[in-house]
Amino acid sequence: MDNHRPSESPAPLHGMFTAVPPRYDLINHVITLGMDTRWRRLAAQACLEGKPRRILDLACGTGDLTISVARLAGEDVTITGLDYSQPMLERARRKAAAADLQSKVEFIEGDATRLPFPDGCFDCVGISFAFRNLTWKNPLCQPHLAEVLRMLRPGGRYVIVESSQPQNGLIHGFFHLYLRWFVRPVGTVLSGEKGAYRYLAESASNYYSPQEVRELLLGAGFREVSYRSLFLGAAGIHIALR
Repeated sequence: MDNHRPSESPAPLHGMFTAVPPRYDLINHVITLGMDTRWRRLAAQACLEGKPRRILDLACGTGDLTISVARLAGEDVTITGLDYSQPMLERARRKAAAADLQSKVEFIEGDATRLPFPDGCFDCVGISFAFRNLTWKNPLCQPHLAEVLRMLRPGGRYVIVESSQPQNGLIHGFFHLYLRWFVRPVGTVLSGEKGAYRYLAESASNYYSPQEVRELLLGAGFREVSYRSLFLGAAGIHIALR
């Protein structure tokens, strides 16, 4: 992880997410106790509110949110997944083909701060468990948020499902112990990537509260932000309107 500090790279964390561990999806299910699938489904439902026609899954990784949206969307909805890790995208394409959804989705390689789309072209942008990577101690945070605003039409929605900080003190303490003594060692053992899961535990432990995320989004130019807590506040869904 030390080789991918945001201050040292113009593309923070790129190397870590290019070296995709073979058990990447399994590890995500294990360290969230299987709840990540439900959380992404809830985010997919939020993405489809208001009957959008064009949806972008930003930093789509192996395509779980893209596929969740595609399964729920009508035939008239265009869904694009974008990520800067080619190995992640290759896995996403295989998963979409296995689910017989390849005709409904498109996966492309791109940079979250220089997106290859015209202004106002999306009704909704979704992001699942990558917003933290793009905003926590990341010098490219503001360019990323500016790009999302640029691509969204007026009234468009930015749907973010991400780890959060429980507000209850006891739950907050337990959550941090869970990150340190379960997520970090289990992720390391299953993946063989010590740095990646040290980063995950560290960034989730120190990530912003829901109020701080709200202030970040409003400060970037979004006009309204709502929040839904998940799993006693350990995760949540933020919805920001352009």
